[in-house]
Amino acid sequence: LSLDDPAAVIFTTGSTGPPKGVFFSHLQFARQIEEIRDRFDLQPGAVDLAAFPLFGLFNCMMGITTVFPAMNYTRPATADPKRIAATIKRWNVTQSFGSPAFWNTVATYCDETDESLAPLKRVFSSGAPVPNHVLRRLLKRLDEGSDIQTPYGATEALPVASIGASEVLSETAAQSEQGKGTCVGARFPGINWQVIKVSDSAITSIESVVELPRGEIGELMVQGDVVTREYVTGTDANALHKVADGNRIWHRMGDVGYLDEQDRFWFCGRKAHRVTTLDGVLYTVPCEAIFNRHPRIYRSALVGVGPLETRRPVMIVETWPGQQPKNTADWDSLKQELLDLAQQFTHTKSIINVLWRLRLPTDIRHNAKIFREQLAPWAARQLS
Repeated sequence: LSLDDPAAVIFTTGSTGPPKGVFFSHLQFARQIEEIRDRFDLQPGAVDLAAFPLFGLFNCMMGITTVFPAMNYTRPATADPKRIAATIKRWNVTQSFGSPAFWNTVATYCDETDESLAPLKRVFSSGAPVPNHVLRRLLKRLDEGSDIQTPYGATEALPVASIGASEVLSETAAQSEQGKGTCVGARFPGINWQVIKVSDSAITSIESVVELPRGEIGELMVQGDVVTREYVTGTDANALHKVADGNRIWHRMGDVGYLDEQDRFWFCGRKAHRVTTLDGVLYTVPCEAIFNRHPRIYRSALVGVGPLETRRPVMIVETWPGQQPKNTADWDSLKQELLDLAQQFTHTKSIINVLWRLRLPTDIRHNAKIFREQLAPWAARQLS
């Protein structure tokens, strides 16, 4: 058996198009295990609650016991938090991976019941940016010295970076809430990365890459042993996502953001979701963060409506449960408050169309990635 031999084909979530089959060799899996184990000091004998079952495979290779909770894994946000908390205690769970939507459900329950999640010491969450309110509420329910890690990556390249909740809440959260993007942390030792000029075209060679200075938003490109080399279904995506560099292959993540002076990556959204208008380019995460500041807003989604030359940015908001508009007058009042909020920030001043939707459509893997492709046509119909 060679490390270059085929090991698996794993499909992407399809949040920006049809799911694509990604080729994995044994090398990718071996390096993933090493990088995750060493970065987080995972030791044999730990007990893991796998709210995302695929991560249970890593546990097998690290001598960690896996507990699979009773839940619908295609709808993690609907997990019974009381049962989750009881399972953690019954099996002395010390670590757990779950999506932001899963942990929001658990944290909300713990706030309502004042329940601790001990003996849980290490929480992992990814799949989409983890809201600061989830980190704050969840961290209160863990023992002193515990932390929440938010690894960043994709099916095609995992892990890429990570940051702890303690670092987020003390250093980066305030900037995120001002629309500076979501800091996903420092890269893993086996990762090389660079932020390059945004392009929707193929990049045929590394010589064609235009690297951007720190602080400037572009698209992220990564290279390393955990980075997969090709798609085996939807193979037309290889030209758009893979860049040859001698024997090495770089992967264009499809994410936009920037590197700070500490070499941390700040995620500003998916490249395909940016909205280009006559007034400039709007990025989803920085814009949505402003609308999410309103106490009645749970989450929001920026989309573009209309032809490129006259495209209008539209913000679609989902309120917290129990905070839905009671009538037209209530919605008009809430909408005006949101528009007034948007006017306070340079990058959201051009957003003058706001729509409300009971629930935003999300992926089945994490219930966290918003399907903006579905929302754009809906918004166009509402505005027409």
